[in-house]
Amino acid sequence: MKIYTLKAKQNLPITIDEAWKFLSNPKNLKTITPDYMGFEILSDVDRKMYAGQIIQYIVTPVAGIKNKWVTEITHVVDKAYFVDEQRFGPYALWHHKHFIKEIPGGVEMEDIIDYKIPFGILGQLMHPILVKPKLKEIFKYREKKLTELFGTLDTQTENTIVFV
Repeated sequence: MKIYTLKAKQNLPITIDEAWKFLSNPKNLKTITPDYMGFEILSDVDRKMYAGQIIQYIVTPVAGIKNKWVTEITHVVDKAYFVDEQRFGPYALWHHKHFIKEIPGGVEMEDIIDYKIPFGILGQLMHPILVKPKLKEIFKYREKKLTELFGTLDTQTENTIVFV
């Protein structure tokens, strides 16, 4: 069983309050997801994020094939981090940690995603061809959208997206 990890970091010139307000609102996920993915939230997400919250989505990541994705917010620490875990969806495992912390001039956002591809060896063969490039493309899009919304922080630390 191969478990992959994606790590992404981005620095933004905003306060931790602004970062938390944006990142902890599930409605904003549509803003930072490429349009071609047909992202649509099916759940009522008008409440403040809380542990135990179930969020249902429709996504169309590949070839126009719609997928229902159900995640649960399992941990929330105000203005520090939250965790979402897939309950049903396209992955055999999806565990996504979202961290934010204050840095000089703004905040550092860090995502750590541990995931497993379904379909055994076939899924592992598809990872470098389809899954990894698609995830990188999605996170590069997110980085671009967040920069458009909030600007860039002039630091020596580069924004990074790495697979380990």
